[in-house]
Amino acid sequence: MTSVEVAEHLRVPLETLYAWRARGTAPRGVRVGRHTHYRPEDVEAWIEARADAEAAA
Repeated sequence: MTSVEVAEHLRVPLETLYAWRARGTAPRGVRVGRHTHYRPEDVEAWIEARADAEAAA
């Protein structure tokens, strides 16, 4: 998935995804040249981890 696709999937602005990456809190991405790509299973795992943390709080 591209950064745009991930932002759309998460329903957040692209700038938010960039900010999360800068802080190290975004889904795991892989740099391919100048671009970052995301595996769908990594994005889903990231969502699940957030849901689990929310439920534990």
